[in-house]
Amino acid sequence: MMDNTDYSKFKAGFVGVVGKPNVGKSTLLNTIINQKITIVSPKPQTTRTQMRGVYNGEDVQIVFIDTPGITKPKDRFEELIVGAAYSSLDDVDAILFLVESKGVESQDLEIAKKLTTLKNPNIVIGITKVDLLKRREDILPVIDSISKILPDKEFLPLSSLKLIGIDTLIKKLKDLLPFSPPLYPKDRVTDVWERILVAEIIREKIFLFTHQEIPYSTAVEVEEYKERNENLVYIKAKIYVERQGQKAILIGKNGEMLKKIGQAARIDISETIGKRVYLDLWVKVDKNWKEKKELLKRMGYIP
Repeated sequence: MMDNTDYSKFKAGFVGVVGKPNVGKSTLLNTIINQKITIVSPKPQTTRTQMRGVYNGEDVQIVFIDTPGITKPKDRFEELIVGAAYSSLDDVDAILFLVESKGVESQDLEIAKKLTTLKNPNIVIGITKVDLLKRREDILPVIDSISKILPDKEFLPLSSLKLIGIDTLIKKLKDLLPFSPPLYPKDRVTDVWERILVAEIIREKIFLFTHQEIPYSTAVEVEEYKERNENLVYIKAKIYVERQGQKAILIGKNGEMLKKIGQAARIDISETIGKRVYLDLWVKVDKNWKEKKELLKRMGYIP
């Protein structure tokens, strides 16, 4: 059936979201989309893949690209992740650069300097977690520091928890987008391949339950994603770790830790895809998984 809707005044486009780890990118995106589509954890550097979320308004569609938290790479794997974050900004219509209200760090300044090298002039700077400030004027040093590198840019105070500045942000981003029909069906909130989304949810639960015991050497590959019937999906996922001791921690005594991770992940996955889920989790030790290009491609870390 043809769509006869008049889109002459409709706007649609891509917005890249960047910032240091744990600045609140994923939480903000989840708040805007009003559905959990990115990994949210109190630990930094949890989003490794470029997760796309689609905001559908009455006269606008914004496709957000939530990039990994940008850090100084310590190895080849992190170089790939940071490279993916910056490469995602090449073709977007606007960039949302997030900094924390509590103060500017060296990582923020490095990202700001990198943004000056891009051709894209449409940069909006969001100051996150302003609900934690005692006084509103405490954000002034943040504005001053970033303005020295990125002058003449608009700063927006934001709070995902208190919904501060969300409507203003949507309006500002809409102003920067081109006139265009919707890029995706209006009932679509993400175009991320289901396996990658499932893997990110499982990783979130690993971080949630293992705390500091498991370092950031964990990856998840969804080996099978099969719809058994219209209301049941079978998922087989393999958790990669680098050492045998990490495997023991993930499995736990009598398998209790792995069971806890699996139960929590299954609930979130089921709520996200709207179907019952049978989740089959396995743990594999592979000290060299970060060096295996084909594996990293399958997990969505590199194109």
